[in-house]
Amino acid sequence: QVQLLESGGGLVQAGGSLRLSCAASGRAAATNAMGWFRQAPGKEREFVVAISRSGINTYYADSVKGRFTIARDNAKNTVYLQMNGLEPEDTAVYYCAAVRSDERAFSGSGDYYDYWGQGTQVTVSS
Repeated sequence: QVQLLESGGGLVQAGGSLRLSCAASGRAAATNAMGWFRQAPGKEREFVVAISRSGINTYYADSVKGRFTIARDNAKNTVYLQMNGLEPEDTAVYYCAAVRSDERAFSGSGDYYDYWGQGTQVTVSS
């Protein structure tokens, strides 16, 4: 089992920045590919970005490309999501997720992920 705990959400004005963190613990936590998803009220869960187990490869949704950056520190079992140029449309609950396979992580489908955090709220005001 892998436990994931997100932090760093909050309220920010449009154009501002936030950095989310996802701390992983449990069995072989550092050997999982990681992803971030988000879900806005009344909308389906949306893929945001994924990072490979090594941290070398990343895959971004078009909606966040150039604004968001994912990184991981395997020594700390932590994944980060730096969000710049935030827009009101980015308002959502952001979830961290883990999966053992890089290929599955880069599918962009939450159905392939094995473990999920509880989510952290990000609100962007206009």
